[in-house]
Amino acid sequence: MQPTEILSDEHQNILTVIDAIERECKKLISGEEIDEQFFKKAIDFIRHYADKFHHAKEEDILFKEFCNNAEKAHCNPVDQMLLEHDIGRKFVKGMKEAIRNKDKSQLIENAEGYASLLQDHITKEDRILYPMCDEVISSKSQEKMLKQFKEVETNNIEAKKKYLAITKEFEERK
Repeated sequence: MQPTEILSDEHQNILTVIDAIERECKKLISGEEIDEQFFKKAIDFIRHYADKFHHAKEEDILFKEFCNNAEKAHCNPVDQMLLEHDIGRKFVKGMKEAIRNKDKSQLIENAEGYASLLQDHITKEDRILYPMCDEVISSKSQEKMLKQFKEVETNNIEAKKKYLAITKEFEERK
């Protein structure tokens, strides 16, 4: 298994949560009240699973290794990916503020913005950046990255279980 395959698998968990967020936004638009527990759990998932767990592997391991080999690639989309990670964090901050202020329209705006951004972002990573990484990063470096990924996994076993349970719970909310 390549490091990018692990990250793509994690993307599926993130997309499951994004789908649930979109369904909750539709409920809000149709007049339902904010389900604070749902959105707080979604924000917790995003901040810890997507950002600290998944993005730690991308930003601290994969992107750095890609940049070390970027001269072999026809372009370097890493800066754009990092920018999109930051924009996503701003949307999540906006969601948290909206919940605190009980501002339904602000919550919808930030949640839908986050969902749209991440869906496009994940497509770019899975279809453009990751194949480039697979092409330019040597198999020796990929083996080293897999060991680093395993270390991240080992240091976050309980957290990973918690967030995969949230993913399953949100998937069943359909």
